[in-house]
This record gives sequence, C-alpha cells and structure tokens, in this order.
Amino acid sequence: MGQGTEVKTRQDPKVEIQEKGEVFFFYRPKVGKEEAHSPDDVQRMYVVLRPESVPERGVEEKQAPDSGKEGKKRKTRHGGDDQGDGGGGEEGGHGKEEVNVEERPLLRLIVMGKKSLPDPAKHGRPYWGYVDLVTTDVQDIKDALKGAEYETKTRGKRHMAWARALGEGVYRIVKHDAPGGRAHTHLVYKLELPLPSAAGGEEDGVGEPQEAMNVEPEASFLVQIKNPEQGGGGGRGGGGGGGFGGLQGKRKAAFPEHLQGRFGSNRYAPADPPDLLNYEGCELLLISASDDVEEELGLELQTETENETERAGGRDGEGRAGAGCSDLVKMLGEVADVKPLLSGSWD
Repeated sequence: MGQGTEVKTRQDPKVEIQEKGEVFFFYRPKVGKEEAHSPDDVQRMYVVLRPESVPERGVEEKQAPDSGKEGKKRKTRHGGDDQGDGGGGEEGGHGKEEVNVEERPLLRLIVMGKKSLPDPAKHGRPYWGYVDLVTTDVQDIKDALKGAEYETKTRGKRHMAWARALGEGVYRIVKHDAPGGRAHTHLVYKLELPLPSAAGGEEDGVGEPQEAMNVEPEASFLVQIKNPEQGGGGGRGGGGGGGFGGLQGKRKAAFPEHLQGRFGSNRYAPADPPDLLNYEGCELLLISASDDVEEELGLELQTETENETERAGGRDGEGRAGAGCSDLVKMLGEVADVKPLLSGSWD
C-alpha cells in the first residue's frame, strides 16, 4: 500500500520528519498452542518497520551484512551451519553498510518485551523492546515469522506456531524540539488494516486483538535508544512495568563511533538518526505520548487507502484495501496468518 503521505496542519518549524515507511504488527501464540484467543495466549509481539524514504539523506546506514543474525542467515544461505531461531548466542549488529531504501528493501524486526504496545492511557510509562533482526532480504523476515519444531533437553520436541498479522499501516520517525525542552524523537503511525468495518463498523474502532494489544488506529510514542555501553535498567519486569529484561553481553548492538557518540555520557538518546535502529541488539523504550498525532504534532498522516478513497470521490475506494492491496499480505502472507489483520478478530 506504500508509505502514504503527511500534511502539516500547523506551521511548526520544530517538527522534522526523519524517516517514512510502512509498519506491520504481528503476534505469535505461545509455544505448544496453535491459536491465540486472548493476550494470555500470546508468546511474543513483533513490530516490523520498512523505511521507504529518508528525507534529505537518501540512504540509511545499517550494520554490516556479515554481523548479527543477518550474517548468520547469510552464511547459512551460502552453505554454512544454522542452528535455527532457538540456537542462541547471537551477537549484536556491528560495522556498517549504506542502503538506498528507495532501491533496496530494508527491514527491522522489533520484539516488544511486554507483548503489547504501550497503553495510550498511561503516558510516561516506558515499554522496553529490542531490534532482533535487520536485513535487506525479505526471506529473513519470513524465516523469523514462520513456525518451527525444535528439541529441548527438558521437554523434548516443542512446536512454535506461525505468527499472526495484527495490523498494517504507515509510520514516520519525527524529531521534535519541544518548547523549553530537549529534542526528542517520536514514532508515529496510522493503520490501514484492519479496516474499521472489520471492527464492527465503528469509524474509529479496532478489532478485539488490536485493542487488547494496544494497537490503536493511530498513535505517537516517544522513542529512546539505550546506550549499550552503560549497564543498569533493572531486571525482568522493571522499567515501570514495561517488560524490561535487558540484553546481555555480545547480544547488544556495537554502534560505530559516530553513532555511539550520540549518547555522550547519557544512558539514553533519541532515535536521531534513525540509523540507530539498524543494528541488531539495539535496545529501545517506547513511551506513550498520544493517540491523536495531529493534535500533538500538527501532523496528519494519510494512508494510501485514504488517498485512493479521496481520488475515487467517496468510500468505494475503501473496498480495494483488502488482501489484494496489502503489502503485508503480498510480502509475508505466505508465512503469517492474516485473519486478525483482515477481520479484526482472534484466531
């Protein structure tokens, strides 16, 4: 469906768009379960960001292709050994490679520690997550989302179900210089799927799984990147209840010097530039800011679905926004169940 467009509804020179693209939301049922009917049945929540344009920069800088899980998968494709998703011991991303995102795909798979997005009603509470995979090969994302069988020493053979598609939309990473405060960055998004009609016909509604996992029709989150060279942050369940577990040792990102320098002596820094998110093992906090992006930032996101509807002169264009027009379905539908995406309902 594309990256959509945006309209500034007020002249605010302190709002700068740093990255535009598509966002996809997924969840995976718990190990041993074939279906999920509530958040209690969910093992993990994933957010996939696909940047498609980088204003004024043209290219993104990412980890070297031979580092992290990306390097491991690359080695496997060329005849090396692969221990699978549960092999453990992966290193974080390091080195650098430039990618023109208008010519090559760039995808980030983010794991949310709380198995949901931040609650929009609880402003200021951080939810921890980390970048699990960065790649220019769509097949790597497919492999990460598909089901698998694996052996454990204590429980024998275990089954991991395929991921479920939860939402699809457009996003922006925005730098905001708030009056009287320090510059910070926002991740803002607006859903295209599921359609409001799939959620019972409510114009601003979402389906049951989306509501349960705080995937609102649109939202704005403050994004803070954790300094990998500083420890702390608490144990499992810390960070204000945000699922903060923290990555250990070599699983953390090793940023190039110029990106590491963005932290100074601070424990956290804004996602400025968004290149910081292009390193596996990058730890981040999402903090709920608003469910009304236009009111907060003077920025109205318009999805490709809305643009088509306007060009069609009414709501008829909305009907074309199903599976046939979904980039998620086209790109990842073969490895992810799309019922929650298209119907707004659990399995």
